[in-house]
Amino acid sequence: MFVRLLGTAAGGGFPQWNCNCSNCQGLRTGQLKARARTQSCVAVSADGKGWFLLNASPDLRAQLESFPPLWPPASCQRGTPIEAILLTDADLDHTLGLLLLRERSALTVYAPAAVQQALSQGLALPQLLAHYCSIEWREPARELVPLLTASGRPSGLLFQAIPLAGRPPRYMAEVSSPSVHSCFRFGYYLRDERTGGRLLFLPGLAYPEEHLRPYLQACDALLLDGTFWSEHELQEQGLAQETASSMGHLPISGPEGSLIWLASLPIPYRIYVHINNTNPILAEESPQHAAVRAAGVTVGWDGLEFRL
Repeated sequence: MFVRLLGTAAGGGFPQWNCNCSNCQGLRTGQLKARARTQSCVAVSADGKGWFLLNASPDLRAQLESFPPLWPPASCQRGTPIEAILLTDADLDHTLGLLLLRERSALTVYAPAAVQQALSQGLALPQLLAHYCSIEWREPARELVPLLTASGRPSGLLFQAIPLAGRPPRYMAEVSSPSVHSCFRFGYYLRDERTGGRLLFLPGLAYPEEHLRPYLQACDALLLDGTFWSEHELQEQGLAQETASSMGHLPISGPEGSLIWLASLPIPYRIYVHINNTNPILAEESPQHAAVRAAGVTVGWDGLEFRL
């Protein structure tokens, strides 16, 4: 399995266009040793020819241009090696990129029912896209099944959607309340049929749910929610009143944070993604960045590639 991190920042990217926190200001002025990052998105492939996107960020156009395997094939006037998009949720930073793919004659999108409902009722995004291209919505299975290409052929990858705790997207507050039993956040588990390589994608995680344990014990790479370093990060920087937990993200640090249990997992690739612009791990000379590296964990960056 080929894996390419197209974007590794949370919503707004890094630096965020309207943010003057110490990280964003430091990167702009050259006083901070750090890498600019676009919003979270990952590309995976079994053969390096047909690709699947894990989420579709608002920065998708630049991300596609940065990675030649995703360029239009030389054999045709217009085309794309992108077979389908797999959505983990209906948040804006994971879905607005679909609008940037409207020039394609047909889109194939894997999205759980509640995610489709939110995009339809809250954004009217499927209705909008229908004016530009056809779109096939596919419900991802909750057990391991073949991941099919746009034409319905096996891709060489197996996949399943894993339900996670999470709230509806913010824009759904103005829409009629969805079912209390609906699940609005998912992770994905993928396995390469030829190599056996296994990837677990969890860009949003509220807490280490017990049903994730079998997947954590049976994967070769984990892409994990690294949004915030601490529970009160935004409050401490005077940027917002929300906590990491109230926004549905497990902080990295602290006795209940993700780094403690992540460090103990025997997984070759342990990588933080979806990193907020305020997170001190972005500063490569910070003690927080050093603590992550000392635990054997990688702070993900745009362009990071590996094979499983």
